Amino acid sequence: MISQLKKIALETGFYETGMVEIPTLQYDPAIRKICEQNSCGCYGTSWACPPAVGSLEQCRLRCEQYRHMLLFSGKYDLNDSFDFEKIAESMSHFKKLVEQYDQKISNIFHSYQLLSNEGCGRCKKCTWPDAPCRFPNQLYHSIEGYGFHVNQLADCTGIRYNNGRDTITYFGALLF
Repeated sequence: MISQLKKIALETGFYETGMVEIPTLQYDPAIRKICEQNSCGCYGTSWACPPAVGSLEQCRLRCEQYRHMLLFSGKYDLNDSFDFEKIAESMSHFKKLVEQYDQKISNIFHSYQLLSNEGCGRCKKCTWPDAPCRFPNQLYHSIEGYGFHVNQLADCTGIRYNNGRDTITYFGALLF
């Protein structure tokens, strides 16, 4: 099963994959504090990010419904480290890969959860907090919003967190 999920992930277009056992996950309040500082501009604006994803305890309980986490990454080349247009384009592409992966694995599992990189971006203006999500079955919570040190997850799985100069790497995860 795990090798099949990894194969599907790589066929979808993800760069690398690695396994994490759920009991080893650490939910760091310091990461959530970074979210609260709103450096990405998504805090309090989306159902995919804090505070909408719930407390770290709620995130932990959600994760503990599953036994495994498949971490996956997307690597994108930039013209230079200030190529903001390509950074935005890459983020959007990664989110589309997560959607495609979801479609491919939806017939394998009855219960799973996908986490993606920051924010959602599906709607021009998110309904949070005034109304329910318009696309709850296509809502992928932020992996960072769960308090995960993505670089530590990458290290423990053997996935490269930094892929070199003039690249950007995004991460997501499948909980199953």
